[in-house]
Amino acid sequence: MIITGDDPEYIAFVKARLRDQFLMTDLGPLRYFLGIEVSSTSAGFYISQEKYIQDLLARAALGDERTVETPMELNVKLQPTDGDPLPDPTRYRHLVGSLVYLAVTRPDISYPVHILSQFVSAPTTVHYSHLLRVLRYLRGVITRRLFFPRSSSLQLQCYSDATWVSDPSDRCSISAYCVFLGGSLIAWKMKKQIAVSRSSVEAELCAMALLTAEVTWLR
Repeated sequence: MIITGDDPEYIAFVKARLRDQFLMTDLGPLRYFLGIEVSSTSAGFYISQEKYIQDLLARAALGDERTVETPMELNVKLQPTDGDPLPDPTRYRHLVGSLVYLAVTRPDISYPVHILSQFVSAPTTVHYSHLLRVLRYLRGVITRRLFFPRSSSLQLQCYSDATWVSDPSDRCSISAYCVFLGGSLIAWKMKKQIAVSRSSVEAELCAMALLTAEVTWLR
């Protein structure tokens, strides 16, 4: 359980009441929770999953020490029929599932994870090779972290984008957005649109509509 707030006395009161009702241990300031590492400095907070990535790379057993500059090649359009079916898709599904959780603190892999997760039912050798590329990218940027400054405005800044008919199998576009609270990245999402957009403008408007719903909820 994480207890947070700006009133230390009330936090102490809440912990005391919890101890009256439950057997619990106070672990002190937040440092590690469900694979997420939190580091506090005078300037702000850093959130990362470095140890989680190390464990993931160990489980993947890549067999080499190569790194790549980007998590996915430019303009790659994967299809269900690319390559030969994997004899045992369990490993692919396990690694993709781990990457989905890692994307909680790593927005830089959101797009490739979104693409690769579409093939978990029947992955192929081509899909698996692109999955290994994401892992090699993470090896090279394992220390990358999200920063949340202590002094920051409460103004929301939002950005949206969309690809147009980027999926070769169904011609659907992909919406994407990110939201900053002052200088802190607090929300991001990648989602395939449910209908085929007849123009790039329509695809962009669908992405803006998705973002508007998120901003309305945040406000």
